[in-house]
Amino acid sequence: MVKKVVNDIKKYTIKQVEEFFAQGQITEEFLDACKHDSRKAVGTLLRRYEREQQDRQRVSALYSYEREFWGKGCELVAGVDEAGRGPLAGPVSVAAVILPHELYLPKINDSKKISAKVREELYDEIMAKAVAVKAAFVDAKTIDRVNIYQATINGMYESIFGLEQEPQAVLIDAVKLENLPMPSQSIIKGDAKSASIAAASIIAKVNRDRLMDEYDKKYPEYGFAHNRGYGTKAHIEAIYKYGPSPIHRHSFEPVKSLLSQAVQL
Repeated sequence: MVKKVVNDIKKYTIKQVEEFFAQGQITEEFLDACKHDSRKAVGTLLRRYEREQQDRQRVSALYSYEREFWGKGCELVAGVDEAGRGPLAGPVSVAAVILPHELYLPKINDSKKISAKVREELYDEIMAKAVAVKAAFVDAKTIDRVNIYQATINGMYESIFGLEQEPQAVLIDAVKLENLPMPSQSIIKGDAKSASIAAASIIAKVNRDRLMDEYDKKYPEYGFAHNRGYGTKAHIEAIYKYGPSPIHRHSFEPVKSLLSQAVQL
């Protein structure tokens, strides 16, 4: 039987074989036939399919926390994450995302573990396919007033309560939100363990990067397009040379000490 399939597949053009893969017309016999096909392009199509299947299995595993809530009748599960807690400048960016059940998002992962190009691609797909997305920024002045941890918490509440569809459960990266009216679970390194949190991390990261690109045009001397506000050597040198910009966090070192010295002078 396999020999017949092998003989049959060689009658098809590469484009036709590619269409079989695209349409999901995949059987074990078909895959075995592809393995025996000597055409290089067929081998490339087969390897691409195998990589996609492996990624689908990986992404499916990222829905384990969501499935626990789905199994309890919580159909709408939001993932929440932030980007930008550590920088010396700019806001902390937060997002909440509700994904459709078992949505396959190729290469989705913790936003820090994927390239900027993949993040941008996933951003567009998440925005197009998510049940609901809400993003928020908490600016540097608020961070200085309430501290970065509380600012992050505030941004998470704003994102969750701002969702167009009210979530029935919430998955949160690392921190705990004690005042939610619905069940929630805090997951350490949740952006690498939950698809919903990973999606939120990507929305938060891309939003913040885009904003820092805009700030770079306004304050080009600090290199925000490259350092995103983090304390690189060149960035710190720029702070000492030009002083803090309006978006620098005065409660973060070395900005805090620099301002203190200026007051003493």
